[in-house]
Amino acid sequence: MKKIIFGISFLVILVGIMIGDIAADKNEEAGPNRYDVTGDTSVSGGMIAPVESVGIQPGEAAPDFSLETLDGEVVSLSELKGEKVILNFWATWCPPCREEMPEMQKFYDAHQDDVKVIAVNFNEKDEKVKDYLEEFGYTFPSPLDSDGATGTDYGVITLPTTYFINSEGIIQEQRHVGPMDYEFMEEMLNTLN
Repeated sequence: MKKIIFGISFLVILVGIMIGDIAADKNEEAGPNRYDVTGDTSVSGGMIAPVESVGIQPGEAAPDFSLETLDGEVVSLSELKGEKVILNFWATWCPPCREEMPEMQKFYDAHQDDVKVIAVNFNEKDEKVKDYLEEFGYTFPSPLDSDGATGTDYGVITLPTTYFINSEGIIQEQRHVGPMDYEFMEEMLNTLN
């Protein structure tokens, strides 16, 4: 009997701690470092390795890929040569990705004639991605990297990760790790050749 009472008491304490943590999270402001795990307050997003240590570097050619969208359309980077490209890697389960998606849609609506926004879904199943995009009304091209091979080619180790590719197919700016806002995307657009 004592074991049962002790077990129930222990569970009640754990539930109380969880409720307290959830309430504390809701009261915190979501600033740029909301998901930072590095301890460095100058970054947004989190990662294990420094930004500059992995991925394709500015001045390097962007690796070509051909990925299929949910509509069956094939998106190939090589076919976008001559266009500016913002290449974003994301997933439905990723909180910072969910944070940036409305901003990306707003940017896409305003600038789809100026730059190609390609939001590559990283390593998820078709139906889950379809439901997510439809639920929130996202219309930018979102090809599926179902096996994660394209993300691996780009050195993606955390999500979201975004590359800025100029009209020559060259990575022009340092990749961005973490959520982007509308103003940042406009700033990057204005730097692309």
